[in-house]
Amino acid sequence: MAEITASLVKELREKTGAGMMDCKKALGETAGDLEAAIDWLRKKGLAAAAKKAGRVAAEGLVCVATDGAKGVAVEVNAETDFVARNEAFQGFVSTVAKVALTVGDDIEVIKKAAYPGESRTVEEQLTHLISTIGENMNLRRSHTVAVSQGVVASYVHSQIAPGLGKIGCLVGLESAGNPARLAEVGKQIAMHVAAASPLFLNVESVDTSALDRERAVLTEQAAASGKPAAVIEKMVEGRVRKYYEEVCLLEQIFVIDQESKISKVLENLGKELGSPVKLTGFARMALGAGIEKEEKDFAAEVAAQLGQ
Repeated sequence: MAEITASLVKELREKTGAGMMDCKKALGETAGDLEAAIDWLRKKGLAAAAKKAGRVAAEGLVCVATDGAKGVAVEVNAETDFVARNEAFQGFVSTVAKVALTVGDDIEVIKKAAYPGESRTVEEQLTHLISTIGENMNLRRSHTVAVSQGVVASYVHSQIAPGLGKIGCLVGLESAGNPARLAEVGKQIAMHVAAASPLFLNVESVDTSALDRERAVLTEQAAASGKPAAVIEKMVEGRVRKYYEEVCLLEQIFVIDQESKISKVLENLGKELGSPVKLTGFARMALGAGIEKEEKDFAAEVAAQLGQ
């Protein structure tokens, strides 16, 4: 058995692009035989997956899954929109959402969880999928919404398969009222969330730094009018209220009827059901949000390949 030295591990990394711990394990499994270790990594899909890991993955799918009073949204990215139509990829994303319903929304915990129907973890199954499909992929994020009593409703925009699409939304309605009716209105509010993109649940939850920044901008704008300080103060407060109506879900005008605030919709629903209805949380997950996509100059790329 060859001695497994740091230089041997380094050489295997350079040849395969696999991670250090994977290379060390491969050498251990093959008694330090470099070529056998390369084959071991290839069989596990680790070498192929590692080589793809540097490529930008901003496409893919968002999946929402609900189970009564709990719901989860997950995002799994791939390099091209084409992969989103791959049944194996769709099945993986749907399964990951179901796993997250059970283990919670901590990504590292999800990765280490057993993948149903396989003798692999979720992370190992993803590596296998990368090797099979041939694109870099990433289990990016997960978010859970739960209520103690009531329902968590969902909506998927641009749905291409049940629960799968480009934007996934969850709304938690806490109430002792009729679950079917709660789910019906909850889905409408989830649709509203998809369209209106609220940033916060209510006025109380608005981020202090975001509010201070907005107030500073509004104050400077109002001061430019040259009006007295008392008038400026009222102008600013009026604009802050408008800001709340734009970013707070409960303050927004319901897209369905175009006249009632979401808070009023919930109040009316509570009266209808004979039990108060409280919106305790929501999630809006848009595919690729915040990922910096690589912009390619196609003409330059072709020219480079032609050696021009």
